[in-house]
Amino acid sequence: MAQTATIITFIVYLIFLLGVGFYFYKKTSNIEDYLLGGRGMGKWVTALSAQASDMSGWLLMGLPGAVFLSGVSQSWIAIGLFIGTLLNWILVAPRLRVYTEKTNSLTMASFLEERFKDPTGLLRVICAIITLIFFAVYASSGMAGAGKLFESMFGLDYKLAVIIGCVVIVLYTMLGGFMAVCWTDLFQGILMFISIVVVPIAALKGVGGFKSINTALIAKGISTSMVNGAGMGAFLAIISSAAWGIGYFGQPHILVRFMSIKSVKEVSSSTIIAIIWVIISLTGAIFVGLIGTAMYATPPGGDSEKVFIYMIADLFNPWIGGILLAAILSAIMSTIDSQLLVSSSALTEDFYQKVIKKDASEKELIIVGRICVIIISVIAMLLALKPDNSILGLVSYAWGGFGAAFGPVILMALFSKKTSWKSALGGMIAGAVVLVLWKQIGLGSVMYEIVPGFIANFICMFIINAIVKQDDAEMDRIFDEVVSETKN
Repeated sequence: MAQTATIITFIVYLIFLLGVGFYFYKKTSNIEDYLLGGRGMGKWVTALSAQASDMSGWLLMGLPGAVFLSGVSQSWIAIGLFIGTLLNWILVAPRLRVYTEKTNSLTMASFLEERFKDPTGLLRVICAIITLIFFAVYASSGMAGAGKLFESMFGLDYKLAVIIGCVVIVLYTMLGGFMAVCWTDLFQGILMFISIVVVPIAALKGVGGFKSINTALIAKGISTSMVNGAGMGAFLAIISSAAWGIGYFGQPHILVRFMSIKSVKEVSSSTIIAIIWVIISLTGAIFVGLIGTAMYATPPGGDSEKVFIYMIADLFNPWIGGILLAAILSAIMSTIDSQLLVSSSALTEDFYQKVIKKDASEKELIIVGRICVIIISVIAMLLALKPDNSILGLVSYAWGGFGAAFGPVILMALFSKKTSWKSALGGMIAGAVVLVLWKQIGLGSVMYEIVPGFIANFICMFIINAIVKQDDAEMDRIFDEVVSETKN
């Protein structure tokens, strides 16, 4: 009976998502609708879809699992993410919304090309390539999360579970495009919020309060301090965790939400909604991990990242539990759908229309975009079929890749009038290369690779800016207009 109730709940939820996809299929008439929702998204949709697509399955699985194993020291990740979210909404959102409309850009790659007036097209192509590589890894982390969820709840084979999750996500993303993704993310963001508030409150009462958590941490030899160890090692661990926050400036699936909001005047309201959601959700995720240490002597199901799944199954009746478990699926889907769409836009706008067929019709571009969603999904699914992949580990690498390659370039595009396309291209390549090398030679265990990659990107741009001067009067004029409009 318990499994039947959960299955019915999941089926109803998945049918709802597919219904949204079919609904917006009829409302998508051109490529701007498909990739950017016609730049008509409201403040609630923008805020909750941005944060739901941001947090993904790692919020309800990866972060609680890390806290379950290592204690409150993992909270530095949440602190860094909160600060990064706040700065991203305040610094990046308003200017990016105005700038992308002025340059008539539908993707981040096309924005950088138009912003810096790159005559070679290299900036756009390299940006698109980096996007595709890291989104394949990122999307695979979500599919791995879906596999673990279905495996735990229904006893399905892990690989079959990954395939089922992939098929549903692909269908509604492929059909409805950006509007379907944003509206499903709105509902998913609400469901995630309810779940991450209700579950830890119920669980805390069940274990007997905060004292039992402290007792469990001590019994397991897990530090109750925000700092594990002492000296340089402890300092680098804090920096590595908090450095997740600087990754926000370069995440294409989040930045595209800023580009789609109806008006720059709505950004401030969206910011408030988003920040409240983030504070409460991150706090809830940390408490799930901490409370889990008091509920379970060992990682439930042999995997610490399943602590939230087992907590729901043990605390709630099957019907309520099914709804709350659907929140985990929501977290996973809300990120994968965004990643698939951004990857599709990179292939469609930045490769197909730019290189293969410049005079492609709107209908043709939408068809190509849908085909690209399928191709990228298959690649991500194949990467996810390895069951021992850590969700947090996969997210960490992809998140760092985007942050190191794009973050400094986006900031300079929005706040530096004198940065040239050569500087942007050099910085982007330097950030990506340093990040990959740092990870490959094993230094990621000492310092999160986003930090050296981010720094290398900035240093490279500053050096090239000092050598190659940007003196395009038209670029300066548009920059000044953007600054003026975002001050009003």
